[in-house]
Amino acid sequence: MKNRLKEMREATGLTQKEVGEKVGVSRQAINAIETGKYDPSIWLAYDLARLFGSSIENFFDFEGSERK
Repeated sequence: MKNRLKEMREATGLTQKEVGEKVGVSRQAINAIETGKYDPSIWLAYDLARLFGSSIENFFDFEGSERK
């Protein structure tokens, strides 16, 4: 699923490790989400969107993504 995680993370100056710590996952998980290798659970997606003050719909591109 396409997302804006890297864009929003870099805009706020956070590292992957810092984002992971804030939402309770590893740096590797954040990297996998950013690169599209892993689709987060709905709860993790919610936590990520809230961390950056965004809605899930704005944070993740459901329209441009293939349904799995």
